[in-house]
Amino acid sequence: MEPKDYTVIKIEGEYAYLRDDANPTAQPLFIALALLPSGVDEGTRLHCEMFQYEIIE
Repeated sequence: MEPKDYTVIKIEGEYAYLRDDANPTAQPLFIALALLPSGVDEGTRLHCEMFQYEIIE
């Protein structure tokens, strides 16, 4: 899996919707908050590599 950057566009309960920054028209990724770093909120940018997510500025 190649590295990708995402933006959290919506949080619903224990799940987040992530928009692929390289392809904003693609279907958002639906992922459990437990798999994301603590402190994630709507608008947070994330870098994903090897299924590991980290917050980026």
